Amino acid sequence: MGIEMEYNTIDVNLEGLYLNPSLSGSRRRKSSGDAADSDGGGGGCGGDDDTCPSFRRDMEHAAAETYLITRLAFTLLQYLGLGYRWISKLLALGVYAVLLMPGFLQVGYYYFFSSQVRRSVVYGDQPRNRLDLYLPKTCDGSNPVVAFVTGGAWIIGYKAWGSLLGRRLAERGVIVACIDYRNFPQGTIGDMVKDASQGISFICNNVAIYGGDPKQIYLMGQSAGAHISACALMDQAVKEANGERISWSVSQIKAYFGLSGGYNMTELVDHFHQRGLYKRIFLSIMEGEPGLHHFSPEIVAKESSAKALSLLPPIILFHGTEDYSIPSSASENFAKVLKNAGVEVRVVLYEGKTHTDLFLQDPLRGGRDELVEDVMATINNNNADGTNLVGPIPRRLVPEWQLQLARQISPF
Repeated sequence: MGIEMEYNTIDVNLEGLYLNPSLSGSRRRKSSGDAADSDGGGGGCGGDDDTCPSFRRDMEHAAAETYLITRLAFTLLQYLGLGYRWISKLLALGVYAVLLMPGFLQVGYYYFFSSQVRRSVVYGDQPRNRLDLYLPKTCDGSNPVVAFVTGGAWIIGYKAWGSLLGRRLAERGVIVACIDYRNFPQGTIGDMVKDASQGISFICNNVAIYGGDPKQIYLMGQSAGAHISACALMDQAVKEANGERISWSVSQIKAYFGLSGGYNMTELVDHFHQRGLYKRIFLSIMEGEPGLHHFSPEIVAKESSAKALSLLPPIILFHGTEDYSIPSSASENFAKVLKNAGVEVRVVLYEGKTHTDLFLQDPLRGGRDELVEDVMATINNNNADGTNLVGPIPRRLVPEWQLQLARQISPF
């Protein structure tokens, strides 16, 4: 009860911060079914210069988010304490970020100053109900769309973490929407799934405004984001099968891409404890022992009706074989359950790849990386007109020796 009361206090205070236009730069809130205002970005597809807020508004919003994250960080420390594992991982994270900084700075410049990025589009009325849009240079209403939920151990997730993937896919003609959501301790897993589902709803109902094809929407998540998005997808399928009221349909999702995700929390809770995400904290995130069961897509799939499972789109699970944050067996086990239930599912294992190789080191290396090529292969195969979306070969952003050293130091 004490923890629950603390959540409510945090939400009330931070919601006031975010809903105050003088602090956050947001003009007004709209429902997930309507197009919403954004706090940044330039023209690009579907963008009007006269609706883009000023640089000052961007800075006000950045200041508000910095205040938010700082405040939550101190609250989080009360839960974590100052254990050896967390201190060592924090130090490793700092060194890791420094080594990759040449790439982060270039991606950051693109994120803040490219006219093809629409930052902080509001999709709901809760704190952090915003998403970033990465738009190709040309949008004619036929562009495929990827709704992407970023990772971050349910604690440090942020929409900007998807900027590198967003850039790479936008260069290939794909619109990417990176959905932000409340993290712990600002919210628990139920809030995260609700936020993600509302963001997906916004994309399904409004993507045509930005030049996307509503019939070519893909859902993708990475790490904790893969878990959250899979929960949202399974929950939506169950609701549809039961005839409940919905704001978006599973049938609108062309395929689901899960990258380095965990799908059975009951089997991962002890693993995460050994990795430094202590059990008492993880149980708080998952809303207690019952939440481990309820928010495990693998378990939900086992217990769902044949009707619900028949609604699911094709599911493709990507995982590195040397992923120690979430073992590749998590994807393999989820796939077995889905396959036994008659769901179209495929597992793609990348030999020798770690938790961050596919999402960070490989794209920072430049050239054609395996993950993007595999995602694009599925999208191109589903193009109704048979067109293959191609783009420029990405250049290297970080020297190889720094990538290799960062790989060894990575706390993930």
